[in-house]
Amino acid sequence: MERARTYAVETYGCQMNVHDSERIAGLLEADGYLPVITGEQADLIVFNTCAVRENADNKLYGNLSFLAPLKKANPDLQIAVGGCLAQKDQGLILQKAPYVDVVFGTHNVGSLPVLLERARIESQAQIEILESLEHFPSTLPARRHSAFSAWVSISVGCNNSCTFCIVPTLRGVEKDRSQEDILREIHTLVDQGVIEITLLGQNVNAYGFNFGEREAFAALLRECGKIEGLERVRFMSPHPRDFTDEVIAAMAQTPNAMPHLHMPLQSGSDRILQSMRRSYRSEKYLGILDRVRQSIPKASITTDIIVGFPGESEEDFQATLDLCTAARFTAAYTYKYSKRPGTPAAQMPDQVPEDVVGERYTRLHKHQEAISLSVNQECIGQEREVLVMAGEGRRDEVNSRTSGRSEDFRNVHIAADQELRPGDVVRVKITEASSHYLLGDAIEIRATRGGDAHQLRHAEVSIPGVLLGMPSTRK
Repeated sequence: MERARTYAVETYGCQMNVHDSERIAGLLEADGYLPVITGEQADLIVFNTCAVRENADNKLYGNLSFLAPLKKANPDLQIAVGGCLAQKDQGLILQKAPYVDVVFGTHNVGSLPVLLERARIESQAQIEILESLEHFPSTLPARRHSAFSAWVSISVGCNNSCTFCIVPTLRGVEKDRSQEDILREIHTLVDQGVIEITLLGQNVNAYGFNFGEREAFAALLRECGKIEGLERVRFMSPHPRDFTDEVIAAMAQTPNAMPHLHMPLQSGSDRILQSMRRSYRSEKYLGILDRVRQSIPKASITTDIIVGFPGESEEDFQATLDLCTAARFTAAYTYKYSKRPGTPAAQMPDQVPEDVVGERYTRLHKHQEAISLSVNQECIGQEREVLVMAGEGRRDEVNSRTSGRSEDFRNVHIAADQELRPGDVVRVKITEASSHYLLGDAIEIRATRGGDAHQLRHAEVSIPGVLLGMPSTRK
């Protein structure tokens, strides 16, 4: 009997890519592949790429160079490159790495098994890049990383024209799924044991554009609140331009909508926001945060910020620091501006020198670290309900610490006197805090993956950890 071929998927970029990689893994396993055992060489290596920043390009081509001698020694090894960079660099990839077997785009993930087989039979590289999405990939099999948490795409593409972003060029214009299709997928996931879903889109709160329904996203949130067994609903990522008071009301009034908002800022300078073509200004942005906090007092707010956009002056950068002070973000995912060919910003004058960008990046990081510490310290003495995360497990056997995610998306390290399992929901009293995590003692476990809820003795030890990073689906 022929041995089953093994695969490995390397993912770069946002949650949309992570979700696509789950589909890739599901397709491969449906075709008879098995996940490679750690430490062994896979028969197939798939790179699911990102094109938002230059370092993703460098990482891909560096890894492809590393694989060149392996491919030479083992011609049966197959290499596939998909995702946004494949959509952008379809011809260049084979020029730089002619030993790649398959190049596929963001809109034809489902073609990968056929393309791999064709490449084997014909002994020739296969390139298939569709320019637009014909069918949502929701019907494709997926190998989820978690049994209790899942991504659900509600739209693909983006109708915005931010001058720094190449995503609309690669993912296309916005295309929305029907509410019926989305809810059907969520019901199926809940039937399989999922208790937390994250709604995904390049601009989730623009959902409904294709239907001409401005408040379709708020309506979708409310419908999610009616699904029995679905305990947590999150979404990534909205755009300030389309964020309405009805969405805020839906978040506040839907019991399973989590009190966390990830709202990309990009810059605190109105002049830079205009140059970025972001269609809002700092006053409107802060006004949204104020209304969210009025309706959802316990909401935590995170953001994305770009440092060193072309033309950014010291005054502009100071405006970003000042807005961070005013906004009191729980966390900010900061990025150095990356010049992307094909975007208007790449052609702008006054590109900021790399050393200046680096110095500002460090300053912003330190500034936000102090804010995050202050915000997290406000949680000491409070209780949080924490969902234990798969893949984290026990980080320290001596201290018996386990990691989980609170309702407001803070990473919490839990001291417990017995094992906590992925999928358990634990009531935790917060005892300490840092910029990137909370520390807490487990008070009670509500076991969601089987078993009865049970009381837990008050643990004595608390331990540190790190913040779970979750970058936005749009940069």
